[in-house]
Amino acid sequence: MLKSTWSGATRLMRGLFAAGLLAAGGVALAQPAGAPIRLLVGFPAGGGTDVIARTLAEKLKDELGTSVVVDNRAGAGGQIAAQALKAAPADGHTLFLSHDHSISILPLVVKNPGFDAARDFVPVAGFATFANALAVSGGTPAKSVSDYVAWVRKERGGKDTIGVPAPASIPEFLVKLIGAKYKIDVQAAPYRGSAPMLADMLGNQISAGIGSVPDFIENQKAGKIRVVAVIGDKRQAVLPQVPTFAELGLAGLEDLPYYGIFAPVGTPQPVIDRFGVALAKVLKMPDVRERLTAMGLSVDYMPQGQFAGRVRSYTQTWAQIIKNSGFQPQ
Repeated sequence: MLKSTWSGATRLMRGLFAAGLLAAGGVALAQPAGAPIRLLVGFPAGGGTDVIARTLAEKLKDELGTSVVVDNRAGAGGQIAAQALKAAPADGHTLFLSHDHSISILPLVVKNPGFDAARDFVPVAGFATFANALAVSGGTPAKSVSDYVAWVRKERGGKDTIGVPAPASIPEFLVKLIGAKYKIDVQAAPYRGSAPMLADMLGNQISAGIGSVPDFIENQKAGKIRVVAVIGDKRQAVLPQVPTFAELGLAGLEDLPYYGIFAPVGTPQPVIDRFGVALAKVLKMPDVRERLTAMGLSVDYMPQGQFAGRVRSYTQTWAQIIKNSGFQPQ
């Protein structure tokens, strides 16, 4: 009788493991072991964030022993992707690759974003910082911010539209700061990500845009657009000739945005730790570092605790900036 009971228990345990209901350390998973990891991205295919995600996903699959599928949930500056993360099971099979906007900025500028980043998500690890930049399209003769301002005054009657990848974003706040400093009437034109904004810049439908250096760098190298200013406390290594906004007299933009990975709250810690270890290994690969650096990223692995602190401090900085601007959540 004892032998029969033990055999039955053994078969049950084997069945549970086969179904993926038990994992290392007794952590319960809702999906089969080895199931693909879905890496949510809040912007369209072809943009800087999408390229970064696909670069990492290709290498992570080998480190994790399972495929990593990039899932573009474009729209509302990453809000749709963030809502998808909140709705996902906390089983380690759905993660969110995001920069600062979706996590730190959206909850400050949207009344009901459909998620609370501090309550609904857990930082997994950070992997880079980057700079936002002002770029002008090939349809303008401008080669500097002062050139652009002079062109707007002379050719546009002091008025122009500047594209931004998302509404109520840091790029949109930069548009306001530029208008106030140079006393020109510039309005932000929000897009659903950097890819459609760049398409309009390349087609000279808009004369300027503000986005991340990774969004602009390839077209900058090709001479199709010209980056004329970047945020940060120093010039970017990939754009050493381009001044910072601080050099031009716009202070307070020194804290660089971040990139990182987030998971639904409740995701088992062993799962988070395993992904963090894999990401750290991938970021040490020379070809990965070379590609990300060439895109304008400062690659800097931040483990969970450090990254969580970075997200908190960055959010606090921009909460104060947004409050001081008088902006009201919409």
